[in-house]
Amino acid sequence: MKKLPITSWLHEERPREKLLAKGIESLTDSELLAILLGSGSREESAVTLAHKILRSVNGNLGELARLSIEKLLEFKGIGEAKAISIVTALELGKRRQSQDAANRMTIGSSKDAFAVMQPILADKLHEEFWVLYLNNSNKILSKFQLSKGGLTATLVDTRILLKRALELSAVAIIICHNHPSGKLQPSRADIELTKKINEASKTLDIKLLDHIIVTEKTYFSFADENQL
Repeated sequence: MKKLPITSWLHEERPREKLLAKGIESLTDSELLAILLGSGSREESAVTLAHKILRSVNGNLGELARLSIEKLLEFKGIGEAKAISIVTALELGKRRQSQDAANRMTIGSSKDAFAVMQPILADKLHEEFWVLYLNNSNKILSKFQLSKGGLTATLVDTRILLKRALELSAVAIIICHNHPSGKLQPSRADIELTKKINEASKTLDIKLLDHIIVTEKTYFSFADENQL
């Protein structure tokens, strides 16, 4: 069956024209992705191809962000340039979300810290360890990736963590890492590391406010669970 090219669609149904006429909010996820793609293949339009890609992740944009360039290249009609455009756009979206959260808030709860770190860590396929450095009003001075590792662990150098705190004149810190497995409960290593950082930071009058474990949609807070 021959595909119906986008150029033969009604003017108001074409993604770019629809965006200009009705605003970007009117576009579906498939239509937004189709604009990024620019074109489809000989067999299907950009919108159809975009729909196929989204269907492969059950319409979950978080899962789409997990797809590597190599995985995207498996779709017929996706070349390296299109794959790079997709991962770049998704990364910009994550960074914008994280930056907005960090800029608008003082950290007053574990939920606030999760809002800042969830866009950064939720869709990672490996563990990363980050530190939020705070001033005496609990406003974020810096977000810092201390380390990244494999599927189940990452090494943490407490000396580097505290050295940066002193450089920033931070009075408090929140440490964060992700569990790609989706398991919320802290491991024995997580508990021991938290105790080590807590004890070390106290010697410099820097308060460890929390340790947040991030999964795709939720989190575990050491402070909320009285484990600090």
